[in-house]
Amino acid sequence: MKLLLILLLWTASVFAQEAASELCVGAYFTEEQGAKFLKDRLAECPDKATWEKRAEVLRTEIREGMELNPMPKLASLQPIRNGLRKMDGYTVENVAIESIPGFYVTGNVYRPLKVQGKTGAVLCPHGHVHSKPGRFVEEVQQRCATLARMGAVVFAYDMVGHGESKQCWHEIPKVLKLQTLNSMRALDFLLSLPEVDPERVAVTGESGGGTQSFLLTALDPRIKVAAPVVMVSAHFFGGCVCESGLPIHKRPSYQTCNVEIAALAAPRPMLLVSVGADWTKNTPSVELPFLKTIYGYYGSESAVENVHLAQEDHDYGPSKRDAVYRFLAARLGLKLDRVLKDGKINEAPNVVLKADQLRVFDVTHPLPKNAVKGNEAVGKLLQ
Repeated sequence: MKLLLILLLWTASVFAQEAASELCVGAYFTEEQGAKFLKDRLAECPDKATWEKRAEVLRTEIREGMELNPMPKLASLQPIRNGLRKMDGYTVENVAIESIPGFYVTGNVYRPLKVQGKTGAVLCPHGHVHSKPGRFVEEVQQRCATLARMGAVVFAYDMVGHGESKQCWHEIPKVLKLQTLNSMRALDFLLSLPEVDPERVAVTGESGGGTQSFLLTALDPRIKVAAPVVMVSAHFFGGCVCESGLPIHKRPSYQTCNVEIAALAAPRPMLLVSVGADWTKNTPSVELPFLKTIYGYYGSESAVENVHLAQEDHDYGPSKRDAVYRFLAARLGLKLDRVLKDGKINEAPNVVLKADQLRVFDVTHPLPKNAVKGNEAVGKLLQ
């Protein structure tokens, strides 16, 4: 019996080591290795046919690594809404949806004040921030309000453990699975709104929100346009468990990187916003040429663009927002002129609300009784 127990513990240890060896965390490649990896992939996929075979493998392996094949049981959305506020040219409403049974995604819907017929829509996942204010942070509110003033319906939602999402910590095992499911459910909700044109739906986020942007685009064809900001890199794989905590980049049968995953968007329009002060510093010379080649297989080389801000840092500041506003206006048919003043983006009419004004749940509107709370309990939902 003792020998059997030792054998079982040893086997478990081996499996754990093998699983850990498949995780590609942070700067998993050197810059040189990342560039060579992309060069080698193009040598293996010199045309559309060979790329599409590769793309099919990538999507299958990502879903397997993320434990989304088969998909887990989903809840009916049953949106909870309150706190509708009228602003200058747009409205803000507090909304929550049930993603998987017992887990609620908290967010805000920003709408143009007047919508005639169908209009474009944008999902806004946010990045990692030290104090974890999630969707409450100013740069999220600014981009959502401006996009709404341009005519888009926008849904900003909390990443797990950030902002109002307090049913568990962000660092739980399999958070990548939960967060991606939540993004899919956020898309379900956005597409359920009667004013949303399903052919004009985009996603944009920065850092970890950038990871969610290109992952969701890779896995869900309902996303028609993507703008991942300060994230897509040949050598950096994401340093958080919500990006590299499950084996989506490396499995026994394959290896990939975030640039290949981003390329799964082809031929749908994509904007990469990169900077000189983080892992996207090589985008113009490394990542963009690879993507241009893949898009070229579809005759859509011009559909992938890059705005590189060599002197800037890792954020979603005004110049990054400016680039995304102009890109989404062109690709979604939004009204850029509504937010221009003397030819420049004018965010002055936007109102940055306090967190308490944006919360869905409070003393008056409590979290539903079926909500699962605690790391262990939420973790069990993901088994």
